[in-house]
Amino acid sequence: MSYTAAVITISDKGALGERFDTSGPAICGILESRGWTISYTNIIPDEKAPIIAELVKCADEMNINLVLTTGGTGFSPRDVTPEATLEVIERRAAGIPEAMRAESLRITSRGCLSRSEAGIRGRTLIINLPGSEKAAKENLMAVIEPIEHGLEMLLGSGSANCGHSHHHDHKKKIPSMDEWLREAKADPSANKVGMYLTHNGVVRGTARAQVHDGCENAAPVSGMVFSYDMEKVDAAVADTYKLDGIHYVRVWLNEGELKVGDDIMFVLIGGDIRPNVVNALQYLVDRIKSKSVIESELYTG
Repeated sequence: MSYTAAVITISDKGALGERFDTSGPAICGILESRGWTISYTNIIPDEKAPIIAELVKCADEMNINLVLTTGGTGFSPRDVTPEATLEVIERRAAGIPEAMRAESLRITSRGCLSRSEAGIRGRTLIINLPGSEKAAKENLMAVIEPIEHGLEMLLGSGSANCGHSHHHDHKKKIPSMDEWLREAKADPSANKVGMYLTHNGVVRGTARAQVHDGCENAAPVSGMVFSYDMEKVDAAVADTYKLDGIHYVRVWLNEGELKVGDDIMFVLIGGDIRPNVVNALQYLVDRIKSKSVIESELYTG
């Protein structure tokens, strides 16, 4: 599915033409590389009223799927982007800025000073990014995949609760591992990475009872109903980043009613040396499988 986005740079000097905006174009570039359509961009001053007006226009008048702001999230008296955002949104999405701050803290202890907010207004997701180009790109890349999944639920016709089984015929787009690796090697973390390892889980035809418990009489599996809790997955990813030598983590999970041979998950991890990366891959896959997903096997006959 192709989504629309607005990117709004919030900067007094940028609005006056005294500073060249690099953050906005960098954010647009990341989104466009993933197939997004940039429907609107603007540069406005650090003032609450114009920020509110822009967010409302993008959500209510233009019906844009995702609105990203960059700038105005720090401690300066003029930094009012989070306050303006809180006045506009109807439901907070606190996990998004938490994940972004976790990513920033891996790089600098000053990441805890970010006051970014995120939330939903109608069918629009609004997220605050930092003002610097480097930090804005790092924060966006940390959450871009769950953002896309969140919009899939937000824009869907029904209620999709990631924590419960959800039967549907929609097939999620299978990621390209070659594309993932290209993006990983373009990430700012790449100069710290000496190895990338991947994991691809698929639906098998032998029952769990036969594989794990040795039950030879278990009926063959015809498929699986698979769902996951996004908050638990995000927490697992955040904890994986805390392991020794780990600098890049990316996860994709399927959902719905799957057939034997269908992909369940893809995981990509980059780190400094092989033992650390192997340990992290095993840790994350085990954590997701044991604590973050619900798998219900379907049997033949």
